[in-house]
Amino acid sequence: MNLHTATARRTTDRTRRRRVGAWITLMLLMAVTLFPFYWMLRTALSNNRSLPSDPGSLLPVDFTWGPFKRVLGLSTLQQAQAEGGSGAELHFWRYLLNTVIVATTITAGQVWFCSMAAYAFARLRWRGRDKVFFAFLTALMVPPVFTVLPNFLLMKDLGLLNTYAAIVLPYFFMTPFAVFFMRQFFLGISKEVEEAARLDGAGPARRFFSIILPMSWAPITTLALLTYITAWNEYFWPLIAGSKEESRVLTVALASFRQSTPGIAPDWAGLMAASLVAAAPILLLFLIFGRKVVNSIGFSGLK
Repeated sequence: MNLHTATARRTTDRTRRRRVGAWITLMLLMAVTLFPFYWMLRTALSNNRSLPSDPGSLLPVDFTWGPFKRVLGLSTLQQAQAEGGSGAELHFWRYLLNTVIVATTITAGQVWFCSMAAYAFARLRWRGRDKVFFAFLTALMVPPVFTVLPNFLLMKDLGLLNTYAAIVLPYFFMTPFAVFFMRQFFLGISKEVEEAARLDGAGPARRFFSIILPMSWAPITTLALLTYITAWNEYFWPLIAGSKEESRVLTVALASFRQSTPGIAPDWAGLMAASLVAAAPILLLFLIFGRKVVNSIGFSGLK
């Protein structure tokens, strides 16, 4: 065996060991990441009354579909309490509809207005544009909790509390991150395409709707998905602005499972089942559009 062959073999062995180590590390990280979800599923498939008897079991304790039936309103009060449920009523389908309406409306508004604002900052020339954009971005440094009280007082004065409008309006028009995200993509689009359309007599509105938007489906899909997930998971503001039945969303409704009746522990099995059911639509959306999100993170304009 000559020196060159020995060196090549050592290099191959070293590469193989690094690859095996990388895969082992990746599998460990995946296990650590996915274990909480498995534990939620294990708890959701357990009898809540039997859970304290074997809290460390990796398998469901006294396996039952009862928690999911309680969440979906398919069990009676007696059945729920027999399995350790609190008996709290959860109008799941009503709250799911409220959440879909709120998240969809917020997403549609943000994608529409943020895209137009981003185009104005990226392509249109007007006095003080960059200074206005800088001032707009400083809103990213303002903690959201600082705006809760002013927004609450505004919704109260407008008489909109406990309505869809009260939950949607503070997020409907635009957010600094969404405008910044879309602006960065628009800056990467070749100006020659727009210049050709301008020479043909197309104004800013026509160039935006006929050229820019059709070329921007990847970042628009990413922004829509991120906005939808954020709106779906929002808890604090919907709790303050829409806590009544007619406008209550799923994240707020899940708190009902933390209620307990005398002598009965909180319905942890029901809470885990409700959390899984509430997260299912978001997981489905991410499975469908996840590749677009990953691909558009490193966007660079035209390809």
